[in-house]
Amino acid sequence: MAEHPAYPVGLRLAGRRVVVLGGGQVAQRRLPALVAAGADIRLVSPEATPSVEAMADAGEITWEQRPYAEGDLADAWYALIATSDTAANDAASAEGERHRVWCVRSDDADRATAWTPATGHSEGVTVAVLTTEARHRDPRHTAAIRDAVVEGLRDGTLVAPHRRTRTPGVALVGGGPGDPDLITVRGRRLLAEADVVIADRLGPRDLLAELPPHVEVIDAAKIPYGRFMAQEAINNALIEHARQGKAVVRLKGGDPFVFGRGMEEAQALAEAGIACTVVPGISSTISVPGAAGIPVTHRGVAHEFTVVSGHVAPDDERSLVDWPSLAKLTGTLVILMGVDKIGKIAGTLIAHGKSPDTPVALVQEGTTAAQRRVDATLATVAEVAVAEEVRPPAVIVVGEVVAVGPHGTA
Repeated sequence: MAEHPAYPVGLRLAGRRVVVLGGGQVAQRRLPALVAAGADIRLVSPEATPSVEAMADAGEITWEQRPYAEGDLADAWYALIATSDTAANDAASAEGERHRVWCVRSDDADRATAWTPATGHSEGVTVAVLTTEARHRDPRHTAAIRDAVVEGLRDGTLVAPHRRTRTPGVALVGGGPGDPDLITVRGRRLLAEADVVIADRLGPRDLLAELPPHVEVIDAAKIPYGRFMAQEAINNALIEHARQGKAVVRLKGGDPFVFGRGMEEAQALAEAGIACTVVPGISSTISVPGAAGIPVTHRGVAHEFTVVSGHVAPDDERSLVDWPSLAKLTGTLVILMGVDKIGKIAGTLIAHGKSPDTPVALVQEGTTAAQRRVDATLATVAEVAVAEEVRPPAVIVVGEVVAVGPHGTA
């Protein structure tokens, strides 16, 4: 088999069973593309990273929390074998061979029946680069070719040479609201040059699939009320890797300084004498309402908008928000991290003078393929949010602008 080149092909996996064995970093990097392909994904693993666990909680994948067992690949069309148990990987590969299931192996590419190409995307085009002969396999070279083609497509030159310069230090990169195309050009460039990426769950996860295999990805996912990586541990990881002379990217959702704790990280780096670059990102406070057809300001309707955090309730002594004053404003109120507190928030606003009929929109997973908008009023939003099973991340917009749209009358 080693004497013959691999045959490149594009798999149409929508609605077809794909089995992923192992819930670690390899699965975390490959699952988003499988989800985007519409595959019926079955994850078999005793454990999973917080980001993979979040995909299961969101219903994007089905997770069977156990080790691999004979028969797991029987109904699969395609399998990703990525466990740390070599014996289990060998057994799964043998099962795949018997059932004629194409299998990718993260631990031993030579024993796999399929290889994952280096992929990139630009305006509806997927670029996949594959080393077709085993003896010439060089993941870094393959990824570099992919990057050159994608960059050429993006800047219109196509044949422009791809050049990278390593930048030791830390870049706090705002990844935008979720759509990978909404990261800034500078943010994407720094991500491409990184040796280490420390990524949040709310960052544009599809970009992780574009990283070359040698890039270390550290999962700093903060799942609400679940497992999390303490801020101090994140700061220490940034400092440790930067001191090793590595180019480190802290990939955050939205903008680093809008409820992103970016300044805490910048201060820690400054105290440690580490160079830090801040790359602003498109904030979800504006982009997500816009993607849902809601302008945060509109002539004759709202002349201001206010952004607040709803992660603590109005009656919580830790709250720094002046809710009574907000109730008196006539503009737009944008609330982040407030899904589970929206009942108390709405009640407080009404109690201090806001009309119960004020329109409210909850926009979940804004700018991504899973985006959905749920409308209500201040009087009904608590009940509607529960009935519609609205879950984080979601941006909540309160105000008359919710009723304004391309075909609105306001």
